[in-house]
Formats: sequence, C-alpha cells, structure tokens
Amino acid sequence: MSDNTTHHSRRLFLGTMTLGAAVFTMPGLFAEELVRTPSQTEGPFYPDHLPLDKDNDLIVVSNSTTPAVGKITHLTGRVLDAKGEPVRNAVVEIWQVDNNGVYIHSACPGQEHRDTHFQGYGRFETAAGGEYRFRTIKPVPYPGRSPHIHFKVRKGERELITTQCYIKGESLNERDGVYRGIRDPKGRDAVTIAFVPVEGSKIGELAARFDIVLGVTPGA
Repeated sequence: MSDNTTHHSRRLFLGTMTLGAAVFTMPGLFAEELVRTPSQTEGPFYPDHLPLDKDNDLIVVSNSTTPAVGKITHLTGRVLDAKGEPVRNAVVEIWQVDNNGVYIHSACPGQEHRDTHFQGYGRFETAAGGEYRFRTIKPVPYPGRSPHIHFKVRKGERELITTQCYIKGESLNERDGVYRGIRDPKGRDAVTIAFVPVEGSKIGELAARFDIVLGVTPGA
C-alpha cells in the first residue's frame, strides 16, 4: 500500500459517516425479536496506558505511513437499548491483540514482538442511529483464547456493557472457556459474527457487523 493511498484511505475513513447511513439501515425492530448481548469479562489486558492516538482507525497510528500487519477489517454496528431504540452519543471502545497475538498492555507477554504500527485500542461515539465504525484487523488467537475483540460501551460516567465478539465458523470457539461460558445458544450467536470479503477490494479487506443490544435503557 503506497503512502498516498494509506493517508487517503485514513482521511476518507475517519471523515465519513455517509456510507454508514446505508450500511446501518435496518427494518423495524421489535423488542421481542432482540437478543440481549451477553456481558463478558474485561480480561486482564484492558490498556493500562491508553495510546495517544485513540481514534477509530487502528490500522495507522497517528501520521505513520506504515500500516499494521493483518487482514484489514471494517467493523461496524449499532448500539441499541433494551427496547430496540438506538443509543446516541455512547462511546464504544474496542481493544484486541495485534497480528502477533500481543496486547498493548505493558504486562502482556511478548511486548518485544508487538506490532507498533497497530493502535491496539480505539473509541468511537455513536451517531444518531446508534452507529459505530472501526477500521481494524481480523482478530487472531493467542495461547488459551480463540480470536476475539473486546468491547466496552459507556454513556457519560455510566458503563453500559463490557463484552467480546468472535469469528463465525472459528473452530477454536468451542475450546474457549469464556465463549463456552455463554450458556444460551442465542446469546452465543449474538456475539459470533461473520467476517466477509469486501467486494471489489484489491487488498483483501473484510467487513464485519456486530450490533450490541443492551439490557438497560440508558437514562431510565
């Protein structure tokens, strides 16, 4: 990927929400059709020092011209309350290992192998329709865990949910203790998402969608 292409893609990604309007269009949702997103452990590696660059593009750090290693993934979704209404101005945080299986947390093993071009953490404030979007990499496994991405959603000072999403069809899921801890099959399905090729992408980009349904109505 050329320097010009990298910077153009980053500006385009960070600055646009028009695409999101089309991507996030959904038919009417009824509360009885919604499956609450299961809460899951934060784990030991929520960043102990947040990176200076905390935007929603985890592929390029600040003004670097070198992108992170990994399968670029456009991760999108909506945050909905218990009634199926979009939650506006909620802050969605994600964090995950790099392509070498290393978190940005200083206590995570393998720091000497960490991809310093991968941001490792990002945040995004939801739009009017509850939409969020990130550009990241497809998660990879590390010892003891199936590939996953951590999520935390806050509104103001209130933490609404901490959870994780997993790759649909990943064989390691059934051996992952955190994943197996979700007893309800519908709950498992709610956090197991497809990573599909982006049509026309010349660099093999993927798209994944993870809608988060809260068990509460913020402000209620």
